[in-house]
Amino acid sequence: MTTEDPAAQSRSNNRTSIEVAGTDLVFRSVEVPTNSPTGGQIAKAAGFTVDQHPYVLQWRPDGDLEDIRPQEDADLAHGTKFIVAESSNSNRITIDDEQIDWPADVISGAVVRKLGKIPADKDIYLEREDDPDRLVNDTDVIKIKGDGVEEFKSRKPAQKWELDVQGKRIVSSVPVISVVDAMTQAGFDPNAWIIILRVQGEPKRQLEVGDSIDLSKPGIEKIRLTAKDVNNGEAQTAPRREFALLATDEDYLDALGLIWETETAGKRWLIIHDYPLPPGYTASKVTLALLIPPTYPQAQIDMFYVHPTLHLTTGRAIPAAQTQVAIRGLSFQRWSRHRGPASKWNPVADNVMTHLALVETAIAKEVGE
Repeated sequence: MTTEDPAAQSRSNNRTSIEVAGTDLVFRSVEVPTNSPTGGQIAKAAGFTVDQHPYVLQWRPDGDLEDIRPQEDADLAHGTKFIVAESSNSNRITIDDEQIDWPADVISGAVVRKLGKIPADKDIYLEREDDPDRLVNDTDVIKIKGDGVEEFKSRKPAQKWELDVQGKRIVSSVPVISVVDAMTQAGFDPNAWIIILRVQGEPKRQLEVGDSIDLSKPGIEKIRLTAKDVNNGEAQTAPRREFALLATDEDYLDALGLIWETETAGKRWLIIHDYPLPPGYTASKVTLALLIPPTYPQAQIDMFYVHPTLHLTTGRAIPAAQTQVAIRGLSFQRWSRHRGPASKWNPVADNVMTHLALVETAIAKEVGE
C-alpha cells in the first residue's frame, strides 16, 4: 500500500479554482496550484507564455481593477476574477471618473458597461476634447488613443415625448409643444383644420392655433383633425370621424398606414381606403367597408363590403358575393363570410383587428393563398 507524500498532498489540496477572461470579459474557470497565485501563475493557467508578456488584472467586487505583476501574489480574498491579455503596456481610461488601466488598444461598449457596472437604462458616451460627445452602443468597438486618457461617462437617456397627430407620430424633446409645432411636424397647415385633442377619461377638447399641449400629462392620446368649411372646394378633406371606435381599433388602423373613416349614413360604417389585394384579382386595391353594430363590441362585426366589385382574373365566380349594397352612393359588393362554431365572436378578445384578419383570409383564399 503506497502512502502519498504529505507535501504533495498539501500542494494538491491547495489547488484553487479562479475565473479568467480576455478583454471580451467572457470568463471561464481554471485551476491554479495555490490559493495565493502569482500573476505569472494566473497567466499560465489562462494559457499564456512568458514571451507573450501577459497583463493580469484582478477584478475586485467593488469594480476596481488591480494590476498583478508576474512575481506578485494575488490575494483571492479580494476577488477570484482575473482579466488576462497579451500586452506590453496598458491604456488609461476612466469610466464615470474611475481610472482603469486597460491592457488592450480597443474596448467595446459592452465591456465598458460591464466594467463600470452601468445599468441598461443608461447611455454611455465617449468624451473627447474638441470632438462632440459620442454615443457608445454596446456593440461598438472603440480604438483607444495612445496619448492621454479616454473618458467614458454614463447618462440617463434624454427623455422624449410622443404625440399622434391624425395617425402620424411625432416626437418632441420638450414636454410642452405648441399646436403650431405639432401640426407643422406632422405636415398639416394648422390654420386649415379644426383641431381636437383626445385625453383619456376626459371629453374631447378643441384646440386653437395659439394653444400648447403638455405631453407630460397622463392620458394624452392623440390629435384628430376635421377640415374647416371652405367655399372654393380646394381644401384637403380630413377623414371623417363621425363615431368613435375602440382605442385599440384606432391605434391598429393608424398603424396600417391607410386612410380610414367612420360615418353614420343610416348605418355605422368603417371605411378603409386603398385596401391592398393579393395578385389574382382584376383590381390591386379596393375601398373596404365594415358594418359596425351600435352595440359593438358586444355585438359582432359580420361580413365585409368592397368597392369596386371584385372579379378573379381566372374568370371563376366568387361564391356568396353577388349582393350589392349602396354605401355613400356607391355600389359595394357584399362578401357573405361568417364565423364558424370554432371561431365564435368573443366581445372581450375580438375587435376590428381580428375581423380584418378574417377579411384577409377570405380574400386570400379565393386566389389560392
